[in-house]
Order: sequence, then structure tokens, then C-alpha cells
Amino acid sequence: MNTYFVYVIKSQIDGRLYVGISENPKKRLTEHNKGQTKSTKPYRPWLLFYKKYIGSRKEARKEEKRLKSGAGKEFLKKYSAVAQW
Repeated sequence: MNTYFVYVIKSQIDGRLYVGISENPKKRLTEHNKGQTKSTKPYRPWLLFYKKYIGSRKEARKEEKRLKSGAGKEFLKKYSAVAQW
């Protein structure tokens, strides 16, 4: 059984956040920074901002959707305020 993470990366250009799921967030961050993802390419470089171990792909997808919702965005905004940079 594969294990999944929900991850959030933050653009060093304008501070925008991108939420995704991956089995390997560190490798996925490298792909984003190499420009291999069309939607994130213009906003490179990216930093790993948040990651959460979920386990199953189905549950990771649910958490990804939650973080993309209004409540999830509020959570990330508050998390950003207390995160150490």
C-alpha cells in the first residue's frame, strides 16, 4: 500500500500557495522548481510550506480539497502567520 502526503508550497516570488498530494513531497518540490508543472512554472522558486502524512490516496484527496476550500485557506493563512521562515 502506498502512502501519501498533502503538501503546500509557497512561491518566493509572490507568496502564492499551491496545494497538492504526493507520495514524495521532496521530490515533487524539485519537479515544481525545475518547471515541470505548467501551473507553477511562472512562480518559481518554491519552498515547502506545509506537509501532512495522510496514508491513503483517497484520504489525501479529501484533505487536499479541504485545504483548497475557504476553511482550508483560512487555516493556511493562520499557519503562515505562526510559521518560522
